[in-house]
Amino acid sequence: MLIEKKERIILGIDPGTSIMGYGVILEKGSKIELITLGIVRMDHLDDHYLKLKRIFQKSVDLIEQYKPDVLAIESPFYAKNIQVTLKLGRAQGIAMAAALNKDIPVTEYAPRKIKQSITGSGTASKEQVAAMLQRLLNFKETPEFLDATDGLAVAVCHAFQKVNTNSNSKSYSGWEAFAKDNKKRLK
Repeated sequence: MLIEKKERIILGIDPGTSIMGYGVILEKGSKIELITLGIVRMDHLDDHYLKLKRIFQKSVDLIEQYKPDVLAIESPFYAKNIQVTLKLGRAQGIAMAAALNKDIPVTEYAPRKIKQSITGSGTASKEQVAAMLQRLLNFKETPEFLDATDGLAVAVCHAFQKVNTNSNSKSYSGWEAFAKDNKKRLK
């Protein structure tokens, strides 16, 4: 039988190479509270490797500041342009590496799963997700970029998953577990 902590801090990240969204929530039993949400802008950087460095640094900063118990991250979606998919996968991997390096478990969720968890519909718009999060967490501020509420949505989605039996999410307890399950992705 799994005994869960009474409280846990969940960091949610929506990885991106132009804008990375994040949200941090405190889960107390069945209640969730907003701690913070925001974005990391990288659209001013031309070099892809500088963007990856910024994602890593900001992920580490968020981990050190908020001390999350888990990182929930959106998994890369299929895009028609393979280069876009590759860049998003790298962005996700960098954020995951920051958490795994600090021994923080990582769980990834498909975009459709996140939307369905928040709104009841896997095809909900970013605006619908943001509006539902505002009601759930009782905040009025509308973020400048919906990437912030996308990051927050990943954290809330994770809080809603009491039993991790879903095939749309994967959880890793450390770097070794991730590497073992993703041999094809590592060279």
